[in-house]
Amino acid sequence: MSFFEKSLIVHEQLHGKISINSKIPIGSRDDLSVAYTPGVAAPCEKIATDPESAYTLTIKGNSVAVLTDGSAVLGLGDIGPLAALPVMEGKALLFKEFAKIDAWPICIDTKSTEKIIDTCRLLSPSFGGINLEDISAPRCFEIETALQDLGIPVFHDDQHGTAIVLMAALINAAKVVEKDLTSLRIVINGAGAAGIAIAKFVSRTGFESYSDQAVEDVIVCDSKGIISKDRSDLNPAKKKLLSYSNKEDRRGSLSDALVDADVFIGVSKGNVVAPEDIRRMAKDPIIFAMANPTPEIMPEDALNAGAKVIGTGRSDFPNQVNNVLVFPGIFRGALDGRAKTINNRMKIAASEALAACVDTPTPEQILPHPLDRTVAPAIAKMVRAASRY
Repeated sequence: MSFFEKSLIVHEQLHGKISINSKIPIGSRDDLSVAYTPGVAAPCEKIATDPESAYTLTIKGNSVAVLTDGSAVLGLGDIGPLAALPVMEGKALLFKEFAKIDAWPICIDTKSTEKIIDTCRLLSPSFGGINLEDISAPRCFEIETALQDLGIPVFHDDQHGTAIVLMAALINAAKVVEKDLTSLRIVINGAGAAGIAIAKFVSRTGFESYSDQAVEDVIVCDSKGIISKDRSDLNPAKKKLLSYSNKEDRRGSLSDALVDADVFIGVSKGNVVAPEDIRRMAKDPIIFAMANPTPEIMPEDALNAGAKVIGTGRSDFPNQVNNVLVFPGIFRGALDGRAKTINNRMKIAASEALAACVDTPTPEQILPHPLDRTVAPAIAKMVRAASRY
């Protein structure tokens, strides 16, 4: 039986993956009077005069909304909010399992940027944070940016979670191949939310205090090849890429971009890289082929072509580059620190903490196992500390 068949059976048997559990037993009139009327008036009145007390008197301080419009779900694309619900339930389950955070799937039936922003604002009193999920680019950029004044952390995991875990993998992979991180020549294939966020993160674009950590040579490709100044078909998000990538204005195909590159990062689609492309890269190339379910190049093919370190988005290969390593700890630290936003210092702290979870990186292990329960607390500790600055 395949995982797909098994998953369908489990979902049907359980009617979903999450539920709400009561913290207070209701066995008497007194119990009812404390949990509900008339006693509940006391915390209501206190919150009315002291809004910050909601963090200690209600679920707010440990709750996250997992919000989507279903427009960019996994590799399934625009399947709509209802069909996205199983994924959002799964995300909520992982928040609980790894960080003891109560998360709620919120699947909204609109693709209007303005309505999504308004919905988040209207929902914000009930939550300590909002995890934006599976919202297509470029709308996801505008939505997240517009909500940074909300007073609670708003974090688009498809962008930043992917970039953070990838950065941790890159830190340790550079150690394995004994190359200076900032001197690496990196090629990213995929100019959607994840690809753009990765390019910003590795180049430290917008990270004012971390310019000494910037990778200088970054090229981003889309389905038509290298994003370069001669292209007349670029949307605004891709045009912005040119301010911090492809500084030598290289032109051509993905294969052209990979000549003498140290690192390939794929957040695109399967089978777009050939073994010949790997052979034309620099010595001991690092390959992150993260397309699901089919990677940009299969690990065995990359290895046979000379790759030194290989990571994918799949759990059946070594070095799974999986956001579950990041988002539970990020939000745990942000909630514990009562952070208003998840800033760049917190993102860098998360990537460095994740990298440090592997004491001695090897080609077969540059990241901890996704089920390692020590990871989220380690990230949360560093993120909370970083939130104070």
